[in-house]
Amino acid sequence: MILRTLRADGPAAVRVLADRLGVSQATVRRDLVQLQQEGRLTRVYGGAVSSTDVDEPFAEVAAVRVREKDDIAARCAEIVKDGETIILDIGTTAHRLAHRLHGRSITVITSSLAVCEELVDDHDIQLVLLGGVVRRSYRSMVGFLTEDALRQVRADRLFLGTSGVRSDGQVMDTTVVEVPVKRAMIAAAEQVVLIADESKFPGTGMARVCGPEDLHVVVTNGTADAGTRAAFADAGVEVQTV
Repeated sequence: MILRTLRADGPAAVRVLADRLGVSQATVRRDLVQLQQEGRLTRVYGGAVSSTDVDEPFAEVAAVRVREKDDIAARCAEIVKDGETIILDIGTTAHRLAHRLHGRSITVITSSLAVCEELVDDHDIQLVLLGGVVRRSYRSMVGFLTEDALRQVRADRLFLGTSGVRSDGQVMDTTVVEVPVKRAMIAAAEQVVLIADESKFPGTGMARVCGPEDLHVVVTNGTADAGTRAAFADAGVEVQTV
């Protein structure tokens, strides 16, 4: 669970890991020593970072914070109106949202193979899978073909995922190759809805995707960091908590 958390959310302090996993800080420190000895992470002052650049498999990320993601997905499904065209990003929360859209008379555009597999047999939904290079670890499509395809479409809403949100509302991502695709999705949508569970507030990421000025709505858990939520509200972004 420590490795999953570091890979999904980036570097974390001992205190944060202890809170998220429901164990003592002493337990976390002992496990960090063992994992570092095994070469699976690197300890830094006050915490640790993942020692591998290999993406964590989609299924492993999907198994973390399922209830929080489902709560967000349920609210987002209420936002979607019949007849709309929506873009679903590649994140596991977007996949949970796709599960709740069955039977809806909508068009779904996505670069997520997981979303495609979820909706491919639903004949009520017009499904558009963006082309590109397959990123197998996260079951997504990336590259210039994906970006070019997004320039040819226009959607009512985008449901955007993130690796983390900084305290000033900057939306970040840990995977550089996904950033141009996310930016192209933002440009193709009339409304941008950021979907991020509480662990992303505040969060980490090496690459900036967008600022709060590019967002219209944020849907997150009620326990998400209050300061970060306030930064969104101050920027004129509607914040919905579940």
